[in-house]
Formats: sequence, C-alpha cells, structure tokens
Amino acid sequence: MRSLTRTEAAERAALLTVESYTVDLDLTLGDAGFRSTVTIRFRATPGAATFVEIKPARLLAVRLNDVALDAGALAGNRFPLTGLRAENTLTVEAEMAYSNTGEGLHRFVDPADGETYLYAMSFLDEAQRIFAAFDQPDLKAPVSLAVTAPPQWTVAANGAPAGEPRDGRWEFAPTPPLATYFVSLIAGPYHVRRDEHDGVPLALYCRRSLAAHLDADADELFTITRACLDRFHALFGVRYPFGTYDQAFVPEFNAGAMENPGLVTLRDDYVFRSAVTDGQREQRATTIAHEMAHMWFGDLVTMRWWDDLWLNESFAEYMGTRVTAEATRFARAWTTFGMRRKGWGYAADQRPSTHPVAPPEVADAARALLNFDGISYAKGASVLRQLVAWVGDEAFLAGLCAYFRAHAFGNATLADLLSALSESSGRDLSGWADLWLRRAQVNTLRAEVTLDGDGRYAEVAVVQTAPPNHPVLRPHRIGLGLYDRAGADVTLRERIEVDLDPAADNGRTVLARLRGERAAELLLLNDGDLTFAKIRLDPASAAAVPALLPGLADPLARAVLWGEAIDAVRDGERPVADLVALILAALPVETEVVVVEDVLAMSRTLIDRYLEPGARPAAVGHVAQACGRLLAAAPAGGSLQLAAARGLIGASADPALLTDWLANRDVPAGLVVDTDLRWTLVHRLTVLGAAGEREIAAEAASDRSATGQQWAARCRAALPEAAAKERAWQVIVADTTVSNRIVEANAEGFWQPEQLELTAPYVARYFAEMPAAARLRTGWVAERVASLAFPHYAVAATTREAAAALLARDDLEPGLRRAVTDADDDLGRALRARC
Repeated sequence: MRSLTRTEAAERAALLTVESYTVDLDLTLGDAGFRSTVTIRFRATPGAATFVEIKPARLLAVRLNDVALDAGALAGNRFPLTGLRAENTLTVEAEMAYSNTGEGLHRFVDPADGETYLYAMSFLDEAQRIFAAFDQPDLKAPVSLAVTAPPQWTVAANGAPAGEPRDGRWEFAPTPPLATYFVSLIAGPYHVRRDEHDGVPLALYCRRSLAAHLDADADELFTITRACLDRFHALFGVRYPFGTYDQAFVPEFNAGAMENPGLVTLRDDYVFRSAVTDGQREQRATTIAHEMAHMWFGDLVTMRWWDDLWLNESFAEYMGTRVTAEATRFARAWTTFGMRRKGWGYAADQRPSTHPVAPPEVADAARALLNFDGISYAKGASVLRQLVAWVGDEAFLAGLCAYFRAHAFGNATLADLLSALSESSGRDLSGWADLWLRRAQVNTLRAEVTLDGDGRYAEVAVVQTAPPNHPVLRPHRIGLGLYDRAGADVTLRERIEVDLDPAADNGRTVLARLRGERAAELLLLNDGDLTFAKIRLDPASAAAVPALLPGLADPLARAVLWGEAIDAVRDGERPVADLVALILAALPVETEVVVVEDVLAMSRTLIDRYLEPGARPAAVGHVAQACGRLLAAAPAGGSLQLAAARGLIGASADPALLTDWLANRDVPAGLVVDTDLRWTLVHRLTVLGAAGEREIAAEAASDRSATGQQWAARCRAALPEAAAKERAWQVIVADTTVSNRIVEANAEGFWQPEQLELTAPYVARYFAEMPAAARLRTGWVAERVASLAFPHYAVAATTREAAAALLARDDLEPGLRRAVTDADDDLGRALRARC
C-alpha cells in the first residue's frame, strides 16, 4: 500500500474541497468483516484527475456522478478518479475486514464472557480501512454516520445520536468539519455511565466485564472531566465545540488515547481492576486532560500536514499537564512531567533518529508516524513552557485565543501560530522558533563555580554547550536554587531567574548577581524545571547530593536532581555505582510516588545493560534493599507501599519471599496481593526459574480476562526453557492471528538479563528474521514489536555489528529502521560504560 506523500496531499488539496461524507456501515455480517458504503460530495477543478483511498477486502462498486466505474481499477489502496466536474458525488461500496492490530475497525472478543466489541481507529491514515476517503488532514468535512448493528449492541460515534435506534439501526447527527483521521465509533454491548456538565453531555463506556471497576471510578473520572472542561473554557475563552464529550475505554488499544471529537477513545488499562498508585491515577488524569486539550489543538484547528504535528501534540502535552496541575487534585503534575516525560524527550533527542520539534518537511504519512515520540510530545511541551516563561502567560494565552478564532474548523501551520503569538506578545518569534523548533538535539548547561577564601562565590558561570553534530546554542530562561542544610532539612535560601544568552562569550554566562554571596551547599541549575536542557552540577554540589537529597522538601527539585544523576550515568560521565549509592541513600525516604516509580524504572535499565553480568546481581540486590527499606517505612495501604513492593518484587532474587507473598504469607500489613500483583509475582518467579507452566496455567484459570491472557503470554515467554523461547519467538516474528497486545506481551517477556545464555541464539535471529516480520504488520505495531524484541541485554560489539549490517539494507520498514537505530545507540552507550 502506498503512503500518501506531502506533495500528493498538497496537489490534491489544491484540486478539491470536500463538502461532506455520508457513511453507512453494516456490522451484522459475521466475524470476518462488515459492509461499508460512503457517499462523498466534493467540489473540484473541472476536468481534473485524482484518487480516493480505500483498503477493502473486496471492492463492490464505485459510482462517480451516477456513472459506474470499474472496481478492478483499484491499485493497492488508490482508486483513480478522472474527468471531475465542478460539483461531484462519489459513492463507494465495499466489504471491509476487521483488524486485530488496533487500527481500522478493531474487533475484540472478551475472554471473560465471550462478548464482541468493536472500535474504530482512523489515525494516522487508517480511515480508509473503514470507508473510502480523501485521507489527509487538510481535507476536512462534516461526517454523517449510520450503523446497522446487532439489536442488543450499543453504538456511539463522533456525532450525537439523531433519535433512538430502531432494530439495531443507529443514525448520528452530522458533525462539524472533521479530518478523516478523527472519525470514530464504538459498537458492542458496552456498559455506559452518563453525566452532564455546563451544557455538555458526558459519557463513559467500557466493556461489560469491566463495569464494576468503571463504576467504582466513575465519580473520579467525571470530576476530572468537569474540572478540565471548566479550566479550558476559562483559559481559551472558546467553548468546547463538538457537542457531546464521550470517553470510551476500549481493549487492545495501541496508544494511550485518541482525541476523536465527541468520542475520545482510551486504552481500557485505565479502568483499574487492581490497586494502583497515585502516579497511575495521575497519569490517567493527565491523559484525560491531554485529549481534551486536543479538542482545540488538533480538532478545532488541525495541522495542514504532518510536519506541523507539534501544533497538536506539543500543545496538548503542555496544556494537559498544566491543566491537570491547575484544576485537579494532582497538583504536582509538573514533577511527573519533569521526571517521566522529559526523560523520554531527552533520550529521544540525543539519538541518531532525532529530528526538530517542527521539521521542515515530512515526506509521507508513513514517516510521520515515526515523529510521534518524546520530541513531538515532551520536548515540544518543554519548549512551550520555556516560551511562556519568556513572553508571559497573558500574551501566550491571548495569542492562542486569536489563533483559534482565525482558524476554527480549518487548518493551520507553524507560521499561522507564530503570527498570532508574535502579535499578542509584541515580539518577533521567528528567531526563537528557528532555534527551538527547527533545530534538533539538546543543550547541556554546566555550572562553573569559583570560591574566594571566605567560602563565598568569586564567580558563578553557566556554560552552555551543544553536541558537535548539532552545534546550536539557544536562549534559556532558568532558575538557580541555592539550598542549605538546616538540621535534617534542606531548605531553599534563594531562587533567582536568569536569561542565558547563547551569544555571550561562546555560551558562557557569568552571574554577577551571585558574586560575594555565601556559597550554597547545593547550587541547583534549572530549579523549577523551566527549560529543556541537560544540567550538570558543579563538583561540590554533585558530591553533596547523596547527603542532601533525602532532606530536600521540594519534589520538583528532587526530580531535577534525580534526572541529572541518571542522565550523567547514561552519558557515561559517572559510574552506575554512583547511582546505586544514591538509590540506597535517598530512595528509602522518598515521599513522591512518581519519583520512586521512575527512578526504579530508569535505574534498572542502566543496571541491567551498563554493568557487566558479574556485577549486576550485587547492584540489583542494593536496589532490592532500598525498596525493602522504603516498604518498611511506607504508610500501610498507600501508593508508596505499593510502588516499593513492586520494586522489591522486580529486584528480588529470593524465590521464598515471592512464593510466600503469592500464598498470602508474611505480606506487609496493608499490602493487598490482588490479581495484578499476583501476576507480578508469578512473572518474577518465572524469570528466576521458580515457577513454571503449572503456576502460569493456574493463575490464568483464575483470571479469565484479556489482561490475564496478556500476563500469561508474557510469563510463558519468560520461561527459562528452550521450547518456551521458540514458541514465543514464532509469535513475535510470524503469527498474525493473535492481537497486537499478545504479540507485544511475548516480546516483553522474551529477553531477560538472567537468561543471556539461553537467548543468545536469538540475537542473530533477530537481525535475520525481523525485516520479514515487520512487513507482516502495520507500521505502528511493527515498530513497537521491533523495539520490544530487540536484544537489549546482548551488550557486545558483535550485536552492534549485526545492527550495522541490518541498517545498511535499503529494504527496511521505516518503523524497524527507527527501532534498530535507537536501540543500537543505546547499546553503544552501554558498551562504552563497560569499558
């Protein structure tokens, strides 16, 4: 199937104006597929020729202006249209296939009760798997949908129902103009909860087997939704423009969520069936706010082409975090952003596959998919936060409001937004945009400190550097925090904000304001986390961190320090042992659950890959010790206790402890060994060789859910047995009958640092077999599986040589090339750290 190019999209947009889509779907034809009929009304340059996209199982009929066309003219996913008139009517009838990849019209049978559920995912260019379309973001048009479904099903869509359904026939009111990648629906015996707020009808959907869990959280979900709606209305002065606001939690979803106007779809992992931490609840709240921000950034005003993806994702990331912090109980959302999301952005921006936040060109839709990464999300949001600090919040919001008014229900570009912001702020933002949006990679800010004989600052300078292959220095507004000990506490003496001028002395900015000031025990660069830059402390501050971090009250400052320590190890500037020592010193007294979860996740990656196999067990043991101390001190039944318990399970080499917990023996008071924690225990026991098929089968028998199936697949792939590895490998590289989630679960379980010898033969097999495997799957799934299945723990020069040979080929799928490029870069860092 050919991917639409930017040039083709521009040419077609110059020829056509789409006036409406009328879509009719029949979902009563059985398990294999459904019938799709669409009528497209559009204007065109008389005599012009173009094409419409569709990916049918069988194309039945095409009529253009009442003339039947030869269905055999379909070439791949393109049907040619010639001799267009000024006013045109195109009708396309087809039999379409359901998918098991989370794209198109995805079909899922719930193992808990045998019920069937459907949901549509039209992103990025998959509307054509549901109906024929001019499938590009700047040909927006109203959509009228009708669906015939089994009478016992519920159907919801972007538009509000136009009356009550009759005999399974559902009709929906025309929508405002939508990009094709927003068109969505759900169909099946969905459970629904309804509410209303400020004139906006609200609904929550999930499958019936999750109904009790959704009901338990419905008040929280509606409270967050109402609060976010109010805050966006207040910030933007433009009301939510799409009528109803439904949120459907759907199975086997690829993304966290999708911003379909009127019907947001979210992965149903967010319907919590077991105990979760406040960090997980905050992530769900931020996702809700992020998707709601898209109603303005992306849905009301849509990018013209995928090179302006940042107009959607960077703004939704920034506004989603901001509104979560301002309007919900999760007031520390910026701490989570600084710890989790920015870490993702920093890693992505330093890899060979880095790209500008706003690249000058994205050649086609397939390549656009690769840009949905930590740069477009986290770096872009960080850049916006830096912009707000520079121009002021009032001017920033005024520019956004003008942008919405000027381009409502239409399309826009980077130039359109910069024009609105420049006018509102009175500043020419073209230079700022060139440095921050058009240039890739990340700067490093280092503190250089000289003291006089009295322990006062003789000179404090911040030195900005850039990597040699991206030699771009940028203006940064940062905070500097001066922290001192006061007994057991570490307090902020003073925070100052400074502007770093990239033109000043080759990036060296002297802070005259601090000359003569008594030296602080900790001088923290980027205090408040205002900019997107790596930081390096001065030697005295860095040496003091293990003693100071446990007493530092500000969680955002702690997150900045943890990020600095982890990044310095990742860059090979400090040994992993320093990070392990910091974990032992500070993690047992950490009070912010997100910091605990992310420090454990990021440090384990470094320990498992950067340390020689012989040194790894001792380091993991120290992590287990830190988790055990945190577990003993954490309040019973709270988030910290659960995070500590998970960390201890993942680091434990003691099967007896894990087996006791699984049997509910000697479990810490307040810790509930519920369904998901049981699976966590079984998985770790499986990796250690202390549990096998019997234990996995028993657990699966008591958890006949989709999540249980995925856990069982992950555990079976982790079995330290040759036959189990071969079975899992065949699922990863060859099986297209199972869903995206089952393939991913096998890939997640396959490689274990404790099983290097057993999995060694699969290192070469990855590079030999993954190209063909990637061609079997859609782009989204192929990249995800290729990344999960990469032999990350095979840290050897021979692995890099095999990666180089693979990347030298010219026939790789884009997602596979991106996954291997990034994984190979991480492998190179690990090898250098071992030297």
